[in-house]
Amino acid sequence: MPSDDRIDAIDARILLALTEQPRATAIALAERTGLSRNTVQARLARLEQGRGLDSFERRIDPAALGCPLTAFVTTQVTQRRLDEVAAALADIPEVLQVHGVSGPTDLLVQIVGADADDLYRIAGRILAIPGVERTNTALVMRRLVGYRISPLLRRLAT
Repeated sequence: MPSDDRIDAIDARILLALTEQPRATAIALAERTGLSRNTVQARLARLEQGRGLDSFERRIDPAALGCPLTAFVTTQVTQRRLDEVAAALADIPEVLQVHGVSGPTDLLVQIVGADADDLYRIAGRILAIPGVERTNTALVMRRLVGYRISPLLRRLAT
């Protein structure tokens, strides 16, 4: 078993089987991958402790929670206040993700809202955070490729 946080081909096979059947037991994953149950359980435990297995929250559609609209807010911040801004963004329930990016903006913030007025309110809340200098909001009109990891797992598993 690898000692670092990198996923190897065996881990990839297990994770690919798990993406295809998220509720599968260790025994079912072992049967599907041709590995022993102990190997599957040990690998899953290591992946859960490391960075290999992230939260399964992505499987919950924000629309089911009353937030069918998604937008990305590019945000310029005062660099010395970046940690404060990130903490304030984490306190906004409608903020799904925040990425530090290179280029003319500092952060890419993914938000969801009930309607255009709600997105406007959330964007205003972001702009009001001390240390936020400027924002620009882009409404997602249609998702063309959703979040996926299976193609990478398939490539690694072979």
